[in-house]
Amino acid sequence: MTKTLFKELGINEKITEGLKKEGIEYATEIQVEAIPQAILNKDIVGEAETGSGKTLAYLAPIFQNIDTNSKAVQAFILTPTHELAIQVNDVIKTLAEDSEIPVKSAAIIGNINIKKQIENLKNNKPHIVVGSTGRILQLIKLKKMKAHMIKTIVVDEADKLLDKNNVEDVKAIIKTTLKDRQLMFFSATIDERTLDVAKTLMKEYEVIRTQGKTSMNENIEHMCFKCEQRDKILILRKVFHILNPKKAIVFVNKPDEIEVLTEKLNYHGIKSESIYGTADKEVRKRALEDFKAGKINLLVASDIAARGLDIQDVECIFSYDIPEDTDNYLHRAGRTARAGKAGKSICIFTDREQSLIKQYEKTFNIKINLKDMYKGKIIERR
Repeated sequence: MTKTLFKELGINEKITEGLKKEGIEYATEIQVEAIPQAILNKDIVGEAETGSGKTLAYLAPIFQNIDTNSKAVQAFILTPTHELAIQVNDVIKTLAEDSEIPVKSAAIIGNINIKKQIENLKNNKPHIVVGSTGRILQLIKLKKMKAHMIKTIVVDEADKLLDKNNVEDVKAIIKTTLKDRQLMFFSATIDERTLDVAKTLMKEYEVIRTQGKTSMNENIEHMCFKCEQRDKILILRKVFHILNPKKAIVFVNKPDEIEVLTEKLNYHGIKSESIYGTADKEVRKRALEDFKAGKINLLVASDIAARGLDIQDVECIFSYDIPEDTDNYLHRAGRTARAGKAGKSICIFTDREQSLIKQYEKTFNIKINLKDMYKGKIIERR
């Protein structure tokens, strides 16, 4: 496949040089398809697999079109989780520094002192605000943030933000902006329902699908272990010790069981911390920082808390509970094997969950190999 430089897509020299400092020289498929359209302020619906570079697909054009002489907020980036908002904000700050373009940004998320956020907006005067729909809408209604100069709204993880629980806030934010603003919706999975909702919010638009909906990263090895429910933690511990990954994520379906599992893993000598939607924000932030820094080996997470996270060098993903939604399996597995590296996705399942394993195999055209353990090694199950 021919490699494409960012400058060939119309990205200016400052941004391309900034990206080079991060070791990013060639554009991914979604970037090749989306960036030229985005620079021209076209509305976009973009679907591409996890780890494919969707964040830069919308950030590079936003940087190109920002008027840094203005003190107005010019772009909203809406995210379904606080962690993803902070992560995107970090990418903005890094790109601003590396490209020497004075773009300012702010992460605005809920359950944080709103007075501090208002003060930050007043003093910092960000060009880009990234965050949760509820808090951004609240600040607009309080007249603490003006939306009339917004050029672009990005809805990241659009399948989540356009669901029945979030779509009204997204619509309300869009209504506060002028009609000629640009809308961009990105996700690893854009189903027909999500696309239908997005279409009602746009006039002329481009739908970009770089891979089929069922595309799974080919660098992921899929395996599974069958056991009784009570034995799941024992299997998890044994597999973890055999593989001995420096970084791994364990997904649990019920948030109220996450802390219990984390405590048990720590008791057995596996350095673990947890993130889930209702956890204290500082606790979640510290857990992620410790995980990224390698201070802990295992992050125990709910699907919503880990959605969209881009953490380098995650070697293994464990599904301690099997997700009933096939899209969630795609998102989970996509936390590993990023940036061309290999990774493993491991399901620990019971008889009752076996049909879901078959469903993933059919949906994603993959083989999830049934495994066993013998004398400290992972073997094929007979």
